Amino acid sequence: MHKLSVAIITFNEEKNIERCIRSVQDIADEIVVVDSYSTDATVEICKKLNVSCILHPFEGHIQQKNYARMLCKYDLVLSLDADEALSDTLRASIQTIKQNHTADGYTCNRLNHFCGTPVHHCGWYPDISLRLWNRNKGEWGGNNPHDKFIMHPNTTIIHLQGDILHYTVHTVEQAIAQINSFSTISAQSKYSQGKSSSITKIVIYPLWRFIRNYILKLGFLDGLTGFIISKNAAYAVYLKYLKLYYMQKTNSNKQ
Repeated sequence: MHKLSVAIITFNEEKNIERCIRSVQDIADEIVVVDSYSTDATVEICKKLNVSCILHPFEGHIQQKNYARMLCKYDLVLSLDADEALSDTLRASIQTIKQNHTADGYTCNRLNHFCGTPVHHCGWYPDISLRLWNRNKGEWGGNNPHDKFIMHPNTTIIHLQGDILHYTVHTVEQAIAQINSFSTISAQSKYSQGKSSSITKIVIYPLWRFIRNYILKLGFLDGLTGFIISKNAAYAVYLKYLKLYYMQKTNSNKQ
């Protein structure tokens, strides 16, 4: 049977980390938690569950997850965020993979929850994600905060049955704070890549995002939750390009 490492990154996740760890305890041969100096009870909860935390300064989601990947003892690695947990079906699928490991990477669906409500539309499901892989066959990449695991060329990938249960936010206040934080990170990432914003993008891109999520992605079928998510997505795009616009303007005035 193949050994499994589970890698989790944390920062102030006392509300989520116990659920995440308990969902993998019976299939993990090792749990690696990399914490960026939490100021809440995250580290204490891990210790209570006999899981040690490695403290490491946060340099970005991609960098932190690659650091955690390299700390893993076993080649077969499952990567989770602290606000995620495995469904029973996915846990059984991974147990089968441990017995018969035939591919380099494995994808699964992710079922996102908004304030406790599972969301099946808005482009939020099935939200296929590559989370189980041979750590030597790829690395984390993408653009912060929207990281993704990128497999090396000529690798094989299989889709697993079951869902990662993602508990995105618990309150409206938390959702707004997350939008503000992530839009800043996204704007900074785009600026560092030489991407530009404009008044047209600030106006048109959010409108298109709402239409795409609420109408084309059938967000209206999720009722009020679908409307809120689609509106929040549009607001996130608006903030991202607005912040990028003023980053350009501010730095242009300095030259």
